Amino acid sequence: MSKLVNPHGSNDLKPLLLQGKALDDEKKRAQTLPKIRISSRETGDLIMMGIGGFTPLDGFMTHADWQGVCDGMKMANGLFWPIPITLSADKATADGIKTGADVALVDSESGEIMATMKVAEKYTIDKAHECMQVYKTADLEHPGVKMVMAQGEVNLAGPVKVLSTGKFKEEYGDQFMTPAETRAAFEKMGWSKIAAFQTRNPMHRSHEYLAKIAIETMDGVLIHSLLGALKPGDIPAEVRSEAIAVLIKNYFAPNTVIQAGYPLDMRYAGPREALLHALFRQNYGCSHLIVGRDHAGVGDYYGPFDAQKIFDEIPKDALETKNMNIDWTFWCNKCGGMASQRTCPHTKDDRILLSGTKVRAMLSEGKDLPVEFSRPEVAKVLQKYYAGLTEKVEIKLSGHSAR
Repeated sequence: MSKLVNPHGSNDLKPLLLQGKALDDEKKRAQTLPKIRISSRETGDLIMMGIGGFTPLDGFMTHADWQGVCDGMKMANGLFWPIPITLSADKATADGIKTGADVALVDSESGEIMATMKVAEKYTIDKAHECMQVYKTADLEHPGVKMVMAQGEVNLAGPVKVLSTGKFKEEYGDQFMTPAETRAAFEKMGWSKIAAFQTRNPMHRSHEYLAKIAIETMDGVLIHSLLGALKPGDIPAEVRSEAIAVLIKNYFAPNTVIQAGYPLDMRYAGPREALLHALFRQNYGCSHLIVGRDHAGVGDYYGPFDAQKIFDEIPKDALETKNMNIDWTFWCNKCGGMASQRTCPHTKDDRILLSGTKVRAMLSEGKDLPVEFSRPEVAKVLQKYYAGLTEKVEIKLSGHSAR
């Protein structure tokens, strides 16, 4: 009998990725179907359905689901869900597809057929309403809002059969773990209390401190990196993964951390995305989600601890995976180490506040990272990456001036 949390809304994971002969047959059939090109975000959502990360969804949401999720974080069947999982098409494409028809969903970037879908419903939405409910803004400067407003005019709903996990297994190997695989790893380690640490950045000293606080009270930590698309200027997943790996190797006790990645794009939805992060971490087998300052936020759209507060606003039985709130953390010169607002009595003049933004700015300017910001091994990985960027820019400028 497993001691891990149950998958969301189900006793068992519900992966939608076909296997064996069923997969081969559906791939052949997909070639004969009308094709719909899908965005990077939609591809990531599909893969999460395929591997069981979005258990118990069986496909893209209906209008009733969309409305319920936007307005009350509940699907039409009453299941808690904080962000709509939808598929869109332009009007001309949607007009050419009849309700009840089967279509093939093609990744816009790679051209690979990712899934087939039976179109159960076609509907239009108020995009601005979705943005205000989910992102709390309709400002097009917000990357999540920009993503929603760029969607096609018509949403298509229906069950899917997933045919591929795309590029992720090939590019990230064993780090791309399915919920079934993380659950098996936790069982093998004898873990039942696991905190997920969500990251889209390389881990600086503050992140390391958060993870170690969790290790003190949990069986272990899943350092779970986003492998999908980010906003311009963020550090690519392969660089981030290498930096995290050297940190774990040099600064964490053995058998306390598992590093893995998942295939979603960032939505930057702040509080609502924190809830989604907890929901799918429940499917991965985690009992807790570490929620620190400005979780899943961008710019100044959300208060620094709004993502913690929202967990108090949902029904207690909405999620089995609970939030593990940790206050603002920083290096304190007087304390002589990492501390938080709950533990440090000193003033802001004594504190070095750490952030991924500060680290990126210093690296892009060619500056060394102080030890209060980053471990030397991590800094070395990041400096190599930024030096490569500078070299590419210089080559490009040199080529331009030669013309």
